[in-house]
Amino acid sequence: MTLITRERRGPLEIWTLDRAERLNALPDPQDGEAFAQACEAVNADRTVSCVILTGAGRAFSAGGDLTAMRDRRDLFGGTGIDIRENYRRVVHRIVRSLYGLEVPLIAAVNGPAMGLGCDIAGLADIRIASEAASFGVPFLKLGILPGDGGTWLMPRNVGYARSAELLFTGRTLDAVTALDWGLVNRVVPADRLMDEALATAAQVTAQAPQALRMTKALLRQGRDATFDQILEMTAAMQALAHLTDDHAEGVGAVLEKRAARFEGR
Repeated sequence: MTLITRERRGPLEIWTLDRAERLNALPDPQDGEAFAQACEAVNADRTVSCVILTGAGRAFSAGGDLTAMRDRRDLFGGTGIDIRENYRRVVHRIVRSLYGLEVPLIAAVNGPAMGLGCDIAGLADIRIASEAASFGVPFLKLGILPGDGGTWLMPRNVGYARSAELLFTGRTLDAVTALDWGLVNRVVPADRLMDEALATAAQVTAQAPQALRMTKALLRQGRDATFDQILEMTAAMQALAHLTDDHAEGVGAVLEKRAARFEGR
């Protein structure tokens, strides 16, 4: 079964985790390839400017399959070396692919986002939660640790102390608390979730496509680069942006008090 259902709407793609009968559990052995293919396709298609990621059914993603863990099968079977390589080949491929997505990613979190599911939501640039959403990283309750880079990602989203509380206690946050902690941008009623995500995506896709991708790259690099390094990268990218047709169109549109018509050139 295909994990990710992709729908194209102009410059927007909507990705739905389509494993509702298992609460969109992740990962199965083929899931790394599914995410990699979807992200690579968008990165190569300059007509795509934004992706919305959501879950089918009542969950965003419940995270790891506990029966597979119990039975020591699929990714959780074999020797310690086998399991390590499975994490590298599948789990790490998922999170590396999403982190490397060149266009803005909006997570429309429709229900529980647990474990890997929570960290996948955390990789989005903008996170919009339904009132039915909840968030947790209960790895320690299972006697394991975050194998998906969550100890790097979560402190960058909510700070060290709150990350420590989430990980060390295994507690689950409701949507309102997630908003208070800064884990999500806003919370909306369940029946308005996709409308809100689509409205946000419309604002994103109205921007100059190439400048949009370059701005996301600078934001990503800004998490770890020095200020001087970012300034140098900004100067190089800005030089390219100034020479685009979209820049001329944007300036003209502002001066003429009209909506810009960007073409990605």
